[in-house]
Amino acid sequence: MANPMIRIHDTATDEVIDREMTDAEYAEFIAGQELDAANAELKAKVEADKAAAQAKLAALGLTADDLKALGL
Repeated sequence: MANPMIRIHDTATDEVIDREMTDAEYAEFIAGQELDAANAELKAKVEADKAAAQAKLAALGLTADDLKALGL
């Protein structure tokens, strides 16, 4: 399978070059996508954990402002 195309735009000369990604560029591209997916998954987990913690505080009758007032 051919690698995806990449566009290089030289703004100094306004020259545009379209070429196929090298294997190294493609591997880096895939690694970046996997890292982005992992970061999005981690962010979703952190937000879910935060929501769960706030729900537990609400069940106890406390808010985040109450905790700040207590210095926590």
